[in-house]
Amino acid sequence: MTDPSKAPESEPMKAEVDTEGQDPEDSTIPEKFPPEEEASLLEESNDKKSQANSLFASAQYENAITKYEEATSICPHYLDYELAVLKSNIAACYLKLEQWKEAIKAATDSIDGLDRLGKTEANQKEREEKQQNEEDGIEEEIVSSGAQKSAPAAIEETIAEATRRKRHEDILRIRAKALMRRARAKSELGGWSNLAGAEEDYKVLSAMANLSHGDKKIVQTQLRTLPPRTKAAQEKEMSEMWGKLKDLGNGILKPFGLSTDNFQMVKDEKTGGYSMNFSQNGPAQ
Repeated sequence: MTDPSKAPESEPMKAEVDTEGQDPEDSTIPEKFPPEEEASLLEESNDKKSQANSLFASAQYENAITKYEEATSICPHYLDYELAVLKSNIAACYLKLEQWKEAIKAATDSIDGLDRLGKTEANQKEREEKQQNEEDGIEEEIVSSGAQKSAPAAIEETIAEATRRKRHEDILRIRAKALMRRARAKSELGGWSNLAGAEEDYKVLSAMANLSHGDKKIVQTQLRTLPPRTKAAQEKEMSEMWGKLKDLGNGILKPFGLSTDNFQMVKDEKTGGYSMNFSQNGPAQ
């Protein structure tokens, strides 16, 4: 069974930074570092990450978090993939420490970064395909039927296509890890909202084809056990909420010699609607 808390490795990937609403003149952080400086910062960040991985392997989780955070602060802010890996690793540490809220936040930060990267990659692919279509239109020529028959049946995958495919697989791999970690943390933390969120994450994971056999079993088990837990938590919180509303209503009605017991909600079995009845003496005993 795959341990969802195991710190993953990564390969460098690049993404554009989102500077919407930012004044370039007021910012001290460049939109992108020069290539040499970027490579130097990434190397330093990866060195910190390697130290953190070693600390994680020796169960020094708090020290590992510190090193991962150092790696995060050094890594160029627009490298969403590398940052997502670090955030996912931080979530793994918090899971080991059973600090569920912190694990949820770190895993969510990882997923958000991958979402930004996915949009960037999709936009880049669209631009490349548009450019290629334009070039094909310009260079298009009539090919004889004989030439068509002699052409290869399949086109080999280009280097760019292979790189894009590998990149997509890496993104899905880290997304699965971050979702597994967030879902577990939400399930452990409990409460209606968290349990419902864990269900949603496990539903997303159930549709992913890159899960290990062990992770698939975890997902299937959680999707069986979570719904009744979520429903019970919902009923409990709703009951508590109505109790607080009743106390508030009684405080307002008390000066008038009334209470919420003087008002009864009666369901119409034909329509399914409700009507409110007033009883001076409260509910019938």
